[in-house]
Amino acid sequence: MARQAHAYHMVDPSPWPLTGAVAALLMTSGLAIWFHYNKVSLMVLGTILLLLTMFQWWRDIVREGTYQGHHTPPVQKGLRYGMILFITSEVFFFLGFFWAFFHASLAPTPEIGGCWPPTGITPLDPFGVPLLNTAVLLASGVTVTWAHHSIMEGERKQAIQGLALTILLGCYFTFLQGMEYYEAPFTIADGVYGSTFFVATGFHGLHVIIGTSFLAVCLLRQINYHFTMEHHFGFEAAAWYWHFVDVVWLFLYISIYWWGS
Repeated sequence: MARQAHAYHMVDPSPWPLTGAVAALLMTSGLAIWFHYNKVSLMVLGTILLLLTMFQWWRDIVREGTYQGHHTPPVQKGLRYGMILFITSEVFFFLGFFWAFFHASLAPTPEIGGCWPPTGITPLDPFGVPLLNTAVLLASGVTVTWAHHSIMEGERKQAIQGLALTILLGCYFTFLQGMEYYEAPFTIADGVYGSTFFVATGFHGLHVIIGTSFLAVCLLRQINYHFTMEHHFGFEAAAWYWHFVDVVWLFLYISIYWWGS
């Protein structure tokens, strides 16, 4: 930084975008081969390469921001804009699923019995496991906010406790949703109801797993003294993402579980 006359970060050449792209190609191709030929070797190879890429790319970014001082205020501002745009793209991603659900449910066609839920579908009780999952995610939103305020106030121990609680709640949510899928009286093959239900809630579940991983990395960084009261955007990005996941679940619960049942 002392040798350059500006505060922006000129990123060094990195192999990780290329290895990440190759990993994504191997995973998607392997997934298709698994579906058609029941062979998982290519998908496993892609998954291993993706995990290695994630670990090494994140390691490099942590080094740049924490130890090398490359994440100056203008760079942090760019990272914030990038995270905001990413979450905006995720909003439109889920908007497509809600559009499909309401398109099918507000004007049910004769092919599905002219009613919603379609004839022959027994929906899940919205006041059972889905309501518990709603409480779990809302509680996790409280604990991640507690962790955020603890970091800003220099309360390291409380920040670790808040993050650990949030991660546990995220894992509990995933476990409950897995049990719900296992015991559901319908499948993804059961017409438009099954497909919209499992695709929307399944992608949300995937986002919960990603958010939990994001927060787990933040917990390790907090334990290793990477965050300060003024410099902790890595955690802020994870908290924004987690709150987005919470809000999407509220819309899913109200529209698909409650109103849609």
